[in-house]
Amino acid sequence: MSLVAAGALPLSLDDRILAEYREVLSRHGFGFDPEKVEPLLLLVEAIGEFVIAPPLPERLPDPDDEALLEVALEVAADFLVTGNLRHFPARLRQGVAVVSPRGFLEALRGR
Repeated sequence: MSLVAAGALPLSLDDRILAEYREVLSRHGFGFDPEKVEPLLLLVEAIGEFVIAPPLPERLPDPDDEALLEVALEVAADFLVTGNLRHFPARLRQGVAVVSPRGFLEALRGR
């Protein structure tokens, strides 16, 4: 998030993704400070690039993840960072690398 906030890393999203962020960051199991969640979401909303993306030609194993791949494809993203790698079949990625947060940081560091 610090790279996004500094303008060094683009963040593309749509209203569905922002709603998903809000829901996930509010889950008690993750332990995020509720007083910090809303300011973070306001930052994401302010600096993120909002995209209108067409639907995928085929459903994903978890339809709730479709917005992520749709937006990534629309902006020709290099990476889609997620903890749910298995939800994104290779045949539907169209060149977008789907990586874990750790994998993304390793790619940024050149490993």
